[in-house]
Amino acid sequence: MCRWIAYRGETTLFENYVTEPVHSLITQSLRARESAGPTNGDGFGLGWYGVHPEPGLYRETRPAWSDENLRYLCRHLQSHMFFAHVRAATGTPVTRQNCHPFACGRWMFMHNGFVGSWSRLRRRIEAMIPDPLYPSRSGNTDSEAIFLAIMGAGIDEDPIAATRTVMTRLRALLNENGLRERMRFTAALANGQDLYAFRFAENDSANSLYYRQAGDRLIVASEPYDGEPGWIEVPANHVLLSKSAHEIELFPFMPNEPELKSEHPGAPRVVARA
Repeated sequence: MCRWIAYRGETTLFENYVTEPVHSLITQSLRARESAGPTNGDGFGLGWYGVHPEPGLYRETRPAWSDENLRYLCRHLQSHMFFAHVRAATGTPVTRQNCHPFACGRWMFMHNGFVGSWSRLRRRIEAMIPDPLYPSRSGNTDSEAIFLAIMGAGIDEDPIAATRTVMTRLRALLNENGLRERMRFTAALANGQDLYAFRFAENDSANSLYYRQAGDRLIVASEPYDGEPGWIEVPANHVLLSKSAHEIELFPFMPNEPELKSEHPGAPRVVARA
């Protein structure tokens, strides 16, 4: 499984969160503690927001621990909102186009997980991507296909509802004819202002996800990068929403029933407000 970190808050250097902590993302690429496999060496990527509405991206196929560019970049790049990801491939090639994060317009996305039998489902999942968005598909991962499907499901109007719509369609595909295939969806989504983090699984246990708020800074990560107090686990089947680093809300994400009963099942719970 992949490892990732999302940051929002005061403008800061990437190295403070990506490369310098005792259990940094580079360390996790070699020795993850809360993953099915400890090694995440199938490439890495950085995504960030700066002076332009659309995010900047840097992605590479080399393992994070062996690429000196990553340390140099993290020492100099700074942003108020950024993603960092180390990849463990789940069946698709190790290419730059398949490394996370992915970007389309002002939106950025990264994912830890997999979707059933991708070879069986790929054609139907890609069919969820509207024609105007399909040229944005540069790789062949399930993650990028899901992202573009979410884009086409109304992400600008309601990102949570758009993601839930796509997950509902995937749930139907996974469970058709009694197959009960597995899916893990622990993902981050951002538009330069708002940050969303999802922890969900179908017919499986959800991958780990934590957050920590420190003053004007919010960090969401696959696993804690240090032993300091303040890390809180995101409950399974929840989405974390942060419209500012001062306030965090947790929503129940997917209903237990196959069909959606309401647009936002469950009331939001404000878990932090500065």
